[in-house]
Amino acid sequence: MSSLYHFIVNKVSGNGRALKIWSKIEKSLQNKDVSYRVFFTEKPKHATLLVRELKVQENVTAIVAVGGDGTVQEVINGLINTNIPLGIIPAGSGNDFSRGLYVPLKHDEALERILNGEPKVIDIGLVNSTYFCTVAGIGFDGEVAQKTNASIYKKWLNYVRLGQISYIISALNVLLKYRPADISLMVDKKLYKIPKVWLIAVANFPFYGGGIAICPEAKNNDGLFDICIVQGMSKLEFLRVFPLAFKGNHTTSPFIKIIRGKEITIESPSPLMIHGDGEMIGQTPVQIKIEPNALHVM
Repeated sequence: MSSLYHFIVNKVSGNGRALKIWSKIEKSLQNKDVSYRVFFTEKPKHATLLVRELKVQENVTAIVAVGGDGTVQEVINGLINTNIPLGIIPAGSGNDFSRGLYVPLKHDEALERILNGEPKVIDIGLVNSTYFCTVAGIGFDGEVAQKTNASIYKKWLNYVRLGQISYIISALNVLLKYRPADISLMVDKKLYKIPKVWLIAVANFPFYGGGIAICPEAKNNDGLFDICIVQGMSKLEFLRVFPLAFKGNHTTSPFIKIIRGKEITIESPSPLMIHGDGEMIGQTPVQIKIEPNALHVM
C-alpha cells in the first residue's frame, strides 16, 4: 500500500500564516509526487473530530498538523494511543512543541523530516480529561494565557512574527492585579501545603510562551513531569526573575522550586485558571498525570 499523508491546516493559525505555508507545502508535495489529503479546520476542536474520523481508515501514513501549539493539542486529543505518527509544520505564534522536538521552523525542512524521518515515541500529559503536550500552567500562567488569547495585539504580533512579545505584554498586565494563592499540591501521594503561590508549571517539555524555558531539564520520554513552583516572592522580585526564565536561568532563585512526579493534584481556596499548551482547559481543582509512550511523532 502506497504512503498517504493527511494534513490538517488551521487556517487562522499564526494570523493566517498556516494557510500561506500550506500553499507552498502543497506545491512541494505535488513536485515530489507525494500522495496526500488536506482538511481545513472550521471551528475550535474541529481538528480533534477530523483525527477521530481519519484514524479508523486503513491507509494513514501520518497525520500532519499545520499550525501552532493549539492545533497540535487538538490533533493529539484525537490521535493519542494510536500507532499513527504525528507530523508538525510549525505555523503558530509559540511553536513550543516543535521547539522541544527540534522540528525545523522552516516549512520545507519540516516537511522533509516528515517524509524521510523516523518516528519516535514520547510521553503526553493529561489534565482531567484533556491531553496536552508541552506545559500545563496554573495560576498566574493560566491568567496570562487567557489574556493573550483574548488580546488584539496577539494577532498583530503573530503577523510580524513576534508572538513571544504578546505573552510578555499579557504577563505585565496580569502582574498589576494578580494575588498569589495558598494551594495544596499532591505529587505522587506526597502532600505540599504552599502559601503565596504565583504559579505552578507542570512540564513535559522545557518550553512555553514562545520559548520560555520554564523547566529547562524537562524530558518528554522519561515518564515524569518537571514541576516548577513559584511562591513567596514580591512583584518586584517577580519582575527581576521573569526575564531569566527565557534562558532557564530562573531556577536558582530561592523562591522557585522544581520537583518531579507522575501524578499531581492541585487544590486552592478559590478557582485558579489552567492552560495546557497555551489553551484554556479549566480551573482548579485539577488532576494531572503523565501518559508514558502515548504518542508517535516524526
